[in-house]
Amino acid sequence: MPLKLATWNINSVRLRINLVERFLEEYQPDVLCLQETKCPNDAFPSKAFRKAGYEHIAFHGQKGYHGVATVSRIPFSDEERRDFCEKGDTRHLAVTLDIDGAEGVRVHNFYVPAGGDEPDREVNEKFAHKLDFLTEMESWYKSHKAKKNARMILVGDLNVAPLEHDVWSHKQLLKVVSHTPIEVEHLARVMKAHDWVDVMRRFVPDEEKLYTWWSYRAKDWAKADKGRRLDHIWVTPALADTPTAMEVIRDARGWERSSDHAPVLATFDI
Repeated sequence: MPLKLATWNINSVRLRINLVERFLEEYQPDVLCLQETKCPNDAFPSKAFRKAGYEHIAFHGQKGYHGVATVSRIPFSDEERRDFCEKGDTRHLAVTLDIDGAEGVRVHNFYVPAGGDEPDREVNEKFAHKLDFLTEMESWYKSHKAKKNARMILVGDLNVAPLEHDVWSHKQLLKVVSHTPIEVEHLARVMKAHDWVDVMRRFVPDEEKLYTWWSYRAKDWAKADKGRRLDHIWVTPALADTPTAMEVIRDARGWERSSDHAPVLATFDI
């Protein structure tokens, strides 16, 4: 069956619920994974999602910060919320989509710490947290690796732009958090831990620019086009041949009062 799955750092789900509703109506994903929902669980706008046809909802949120949510037209089960680094923040959510197959498809939704401004773990606790978070992701997925046929999709704002053309200027951003060599190395180890496949780069060659985030600081973000690819979609080897399409919905970055991230939409033939 075809599966349309989207990931989007929404930067407050309640503030931008009208944009989410617009996206769902125009692009009709089967599953939408949101990050930075900034919403406690008891205030999550479930009613709006159900009205839009997304009856299956899971969230992991807190007031004012972080938060992830997964909404779906496809039933899911086995919800999991892992507390990485034992910080008590809400940065991970996993569900299993009830898709053909005994084990379904496991979808992991992540919001990796941004890491602050200074790329030095000795002076910047936020950067240390980010590296520790990625290290724990690596260890956790190494423990999954025995399940070689596991059908898993990992999405989210991973806050690392790993490749040279994932940023507007490789040379100028080498010492800027999100593109430093140590972050890139940590993310590469996470990918290797379960032989994850980078779905987005299956459709856009490594030598071509590919962005999902443009800073609010730019007066004309589209003209300046100083972007970074911070949002990702990965699959395990068991699903490596299933992606059939991928699109960064750049237009959504230009919607009124938008998030600084654009949604990423991928289609799979499961």
